[in-house]
Order: sequence, then C-alpha cells, then structure tokens
Amino acid sequence: MTMSDAAPAILSALAGAALGAVFFIGLWWTVRQLLTASQPALLMLASMLGRTGLVLGGFYLVADGSWQRLLFCLAGFVVARMVATRLLPVETPANAAGHRDAA
Repeated sequence: MTMSDAAPAILSALAGAALGAVFFIGLWWTVRQLLTASQPALLMLASMLGRTGLVLGGFYLVADGSWQRLLFCLAGFVVARMVATRLLPVETPANAAGHRDAA
C-alpha cells in the first residue's frame, strides 16, 4: 500500500467511525427516551429508519464503487461500536435503584 492508497483508506475508516458514533449514540438516546415517550413504538421505528438510512447512505457515498473503501468504512463502524459499548453508560433497573449485581 502506497501513501496515495493510504489516504482514502484512512478517510474511509474515519468516516465509518463517525457514522458508527452517530448511529450508536442515536440508539442510546432513543432507548433512554422510550420510557417517557408517549408513543414508544413510533419513536423506535422512526429512530431505526433514520439511523439506518443515514448509515447506508453514508456507506454508499464513502464507498463510491470501491469495495476496499466500503470495507474500511465498515471497519471504522465496528470500532465505533466497540468504543460506544465501553463508553456509553448502561442503566438497568437494578442500577437505577442503587443495587449492585453480585460479581
């Protein structure tokens, strides 16, 4: 891989990470809103369609007909998922009540 090949790969991976961040932060926000939403099913459906449409459109634009760029974009998306699952807080009913799970 030459330097001229590395730039599109790095940019594709960064774009995938950004798409992943938007997707998973949006999912986290949606799940937090479900308990207080007047129509939780509609909120979940609208959020899923919006997030999925945004990510698929982003993948399409980043790939631009190149399966290599698509692969790097997907790798960035997966890395964003791993980061999101580590950094975003998880609040279960037991945690919200102040109880701790036995570890």
